[in-house]
Amino acid sequence: MGGVEVSGGVEAPHPANAVLIGKKDVNNYVLAIIRLFSEGAEEVIVKARGKNICKAVDAVERVRRMYMKDLIVKDVKIGSEEVEDEGGRKRLVSAMEIVLARAPSEGEG
Repeated sequence: MGGVEVSGGVEAPHPANAVLIGKKDVNNYVLAIIRLFSEGAEEVIVKARGKNICKAVDAVERVRRMYMKDLIVKDVKIGSEEVEDEGGRKRLVSAMEIVLARAPSEGEG
């Protein structure tokens, strides 16, 4: 089983616990994040490029504030990826990965 690909585009293989941010409404990604955690994922990775980075941040913040108060941002990775545009030219696009996890319960270690 691959990650949740809500973008509808063709992507490289990605982990089963990944949400790829694309052109759809933010609420689609909010539900995808919640679904992965409810299915038992210990971590969820939210990936976005270019203009979709702000949508990724919005989705994560909505989940944290409205649905999963125990959610923590475990790691954030930023960088650039080289992509080929429709004309065959290569260009750099900003990329971001947000790693989410649930905070340990007070009884846990």
